[in-house]
Amino acid sequence: MMDTRDKGSPQLLPTLKQYFGFSSFRPLQEEIILDTLAGKDVFALLPTGGGKSLCFQLPALVRPGLTVVISPLIALMKDQVDALTASGAPATFLNSSLEAGESTPRLRGLHKGEFRLLYVAPERLMLSGFLEDLRRWNVNLFAIDEAHCVSEWGHDFRPEYRAISKLRELFPEVPFMALTATATERVREDIIRALSLREPQIFVASFNRPNLTYRVHAKSGAYEQTLSFIRARPRESGIVYCHSRKTAESVAQKLNEDGVSARPYHAGLPGEERSRNQELFLRDEVRVVCATIAFGMGINKPNVRFVIHYDLPKNVEGYYQETGRAGRDGLPSECLLLFSPGDVVKQTGFINEKTDPHEQQLAREQLQQMVHYAEIASCRRASLLDYFGEEFPVANCEACDNCLSPRDTFDGTLVAQKFLSCVFRVREKSGFGVGLNHITEVLTGADTEKIRRWGHTQLSTYGIGRDVGRAEWGAIGRELVRLGFLEQTKDKFPVIQITAEGRKFLKQRGTVQLSRPITAPAKQAHQAGEIACDESLFERLRALRKRLANERDVPSYIIFSDVALRQMARNYPQSEKEFARISGVGEKKLREFGESFLGEIAAHLATNARQIFADDSFTATAPTAARSRVNDTTRETLKRFRDGQSVAEIAVQRGFTTGTIYSHLATAIDAGESVSLDRLLTSAEQQEIATAFAKFGWTNLTGVCEMLDNRFDYGVLRIFRAARAPRK
Repeated sequence: MMDTRDKGSPQLLPTLKQYFGFSSFRPLQEEIILDTLAGKDVFALLPTGGGKSLCFQLPALVRPGLTVVISPLIALMKDQVDALTASGAPATFLNSSLEAGESTPRLRGLHKGEFRLLYVAPERLMLSGFLEDLRRWNVNLFAIDEAHCVSEWGHDFRPEYRAISKLRELFPEVPFMALTATATERVREDIIRALSLREPQIFVASFNRPNLTYRVHAKSGAYEQTLSFIRARPRESGIVYCHSRKTAESVAQKLNEDGVSARPYHAGLPGEERSRNQELFLRDEVRVVCATIAFGMGINKPNVRFVIHYDLPKNVEGYYQETGRAGRDGLPSECLLLFSPGDVVKQTGFINEKTDPHEQQLAREQLQQMVHYAEIASCRRASLLDYFGEEFPVANCEACDNCLSPRDTFDGTLVAQKFLSCVFRVREKSGFGVGLNHITEVLTGADTEKIRRWGHTQLSTYGIGRDVGRAEWGAIGRELVRLGFLEQTKDKFPVIQITAEGRKFLKQRGTVQLSRPITAPAKQAHQAGEIACDESLFERLRALRKRLANERDVPSYIIFSDVALRQMARNYPQSEKEFARISGVGEKKLREFGESFLGEIAAHLATNARQIFADDSFTATAPTAARSRVNDTTRETLKRFRDGQSVAEIAVQRGFTTGTIYSHLATAIDAGESVSLDRLLTSAEQQEIATAFAKFGWTNLTGVCEMLDNRFDYGVLRIFRAARAPRK
């Protein structure tokens, strides 16, 4: 086998330029390639966007034989093979997406030695006859991409990856290359062991992505936070990661309604729809993909400018890899995580459903690490790098929220004493430890069955923290864990207990500074004076409001709040549909006051220029869309619905989700078609929904859904709104 080390590497550069268009290597690529060509096993940990693929693609092109690339990503196989083929490199793939007729010529080409690279899924290795074929194809390298999938400690463990170890027995002379973008020291060791790598050359690049900015906001109206963030970046594309398929679909639909082109992506969508949505995103025809973790692993889209985590990720490794899909081109990009303690409760519930105690413990440990990252007050970049065993050399990264806007600290001595004392008193009284939530309930004087049964109302610490909210006490408790004053077990029902450091703090009456909890950005829409607007128009609207209020002998705020007037004076609504989007405009007020206020705004614009406001984060509204024409697929849904088929039946027969069918019907109504609400809702339900819309306005679907206790599908509510919302 050719060893290019003896000759140096310049002869690799012409091949690098010919096929890939580069004149130089990225960090570690050259060293990895040289060791591979020398026949050595290699473990390579390179960050997303670090050029992992080139490490096995280039060696395949400078020597005869076949490189077999094992990857779990069927969609990525096609992308990489298409890119290689377009560059003139002889590559192909074999996976379940191919029809029988498509596989035959590829197999024929492999038998004739026409290809240098073959991409396969790990399941393929176990198919009858495939290993025998590999023996005949002159394999010179097995490259295992996304190698963390082989480790049970990784964030994406796949049992079928374990079968790869059999290749070592069958091909003892063929070198292995294991590649991953994210792996802790424990995962690295597991990969090397599971794949039986022999004295591998280990390459670990820095995990630092200097072009990424990391932020964590307290979740407070997640959809509105997401919409504001995206609207502030009107020409940029990004990914919104959601925990559930339903949430991914719901967020995508709401973004589309608010003028942001978006598509859902999750494993429950039909393959054709999933592929189409990904393709639209890759081609920049859709700005945002709302996805579960099924999306993006290995996706080759360099200009993803932001990644939003709508829900709390299960572990730090998954979070790191998902954020790594932003800014692969090296340009500045942003990562936003919306954090809520409620998400921790949800994740814990999912963990408790696991049947394997070992898996439960691992998942709890990983979740605690993720919560630690979300709540820390120190540099987030340093925290991420530390998780992967790397030290960040400076104190301020200048590219995370904690470094850019350090959180306030306060003298936490008293609250720390209260919390620790409560933990001590509870254990002293009961003889056993309890969870963090129970401590917060005791501190705030809650009246629960457990508190009464265990006699905790008699404790001296019962109710001594009523002046602090329960959520804030929870944050204080978790920070005391991070500071080492408390420790939390990793059992199914974790309990907290005082550490030696905590006892020392209590005994010696020490002092401690605590950080203010993370907060959501101020909801300026609730602070009228802080909403920048056309002040001249605002005064005209105030005068109109006063006149209307006097006529009705009511206070001015009964007509509209200052918040509503400022939004009108900022967004200049010119139709009833736009006016209905203003905070506080319900159906009745739209009917009663819409014409007057729209007339006043139009009169103002007749003699004054429309002002533009830079900060569009809280009241921006999408342009009113023209009434759409019904396309063929929507018309087919409408026809079937009118013929008596249910939404569920149409979805199954047409291969769509029910959410898509609801969207078709809402689109049809917007285009002027009639759809019978009686087919979907009883008259009582229609009245109930109408009452909710009257309270929250026609734009606040989330508020309506929550008022109705989430008993109605978002799709049904959209159809109701399309049918009943006032039109100009």
